[in-house]
Amino acid sequence: MKYNKLGHTDIEVSRICLGTMTWGQQNTEQEAHEQLDYALEQGVNFLDTAEMYAVPPKPETQGLTEQYIGTWLQKRQCRDKMIIATKAASRADLSKHIRGGARLTREHIHQAIDSSLQRLQTDYVDLYQLHWPDRSTNFFGQLGYVHQEEETISLQESLEALADLVKAGKVRAIGVSNETPWGVMTYLKLAEQLNLPKMATIQNPYSLLNRTFEVGLAEIAHREEVELLAYSPLGFGVLSGKYLNNIRPEGSRLQLFPEYERYVSTPHAVQATQAYVDIAKRHDVDPAQMALAYVNSRPFLSSNIIGATTMAQLKANIASIDLTLDESMLEEIEAIHQQYPNPCP
Repeated sequence: MKYNKLGHTDIEVSRICLGTMTWGQQNTEQEAHEQLDYALEQGVNFLDTAEMYAVPPKPETQGLTEQYIGTWLQKRQCRDKMIIATKAASRADLSKHIRGGARLTREHIHQAIDSSLQRLQTDYVDLYQLHWPDRSTNFFGQLGYVHQEEETISLQESLEALADLVKAGKVRAIGVSNETPWGVMTYLKLAEQLNLPKMATIQNPYSLLNRTFEVGLAEIAHREEVELLAYSPLGFGVLSGKYLNNIRPEGSRLQLFPEYERYVSTPHAVQATQAYVDIAKRHDVDPAQMALAYVNSRPFLSSNIIGATTMAQLKANIASIDLTLDESMLEEIEAIHQQYPNPCP
């Protein structure tokens, strides 16, 4: 395993982070514990979860993922070996069942962390993130920004609430997720002006099918040391190639949850995926491992959040850390990107 610092902090994390959003929906508690055991054996010390999980979000599964992590931590007594990240939900249709409609107010953020700590059976988390902005902006598959006049929670109130948690010892570092360049820079400006904690990470989607992070956020990651936690590095599993030719394997995410068809619903998405899979096959490497190795190699990356529903997937995904893409593969990948730029934002 490879390790590096979490953004500008002194927290050392594995380059591969274990994502957990399927636990409690597609995976049982026993399966979650099996994944955790294997990941730890392989040197993965970084877990990412959220109060909203499992996904797709619904009231009857909300919080189960954190709960499964908590029971594993108690069983293994290994809290000191793990770096745990979780997130506070915000205003959106998918979080209306959380606290009667989750917001990023001081009160809600305090309630959110206390509930997460209880489920995780720990008295602190290493990284606490705002899951998405408390305003209408271009995230969750949207490229263009359309302005709306609306009542929002100020970024200052949210940041001050996070500062409370750091001061109380409940949180070591803070980050954002699904955030825009304006949002990140505003948080950084407020932190400097008000002497508040500085965001350490940006958890946004990033894959061969969605490199929009490079447009505005990559420079911030480098210059401000607010680095990327890449989620959906396989584009919902699409880059494995298993959905090509309209195949929907039994039990796969797109077979279970067709609402995520946007990853395969446009001609360019399918054509780009086929092209990337063809590159992998020409070089005799696994398409999913090639896609993950590309993300692993990015200079603005803090950690690559992989997810798996089976142990075979997990083992292959973690093993991607040992794959280095040669210059010819990188050139071929770039040529496909120029032909089909960001077909799945």
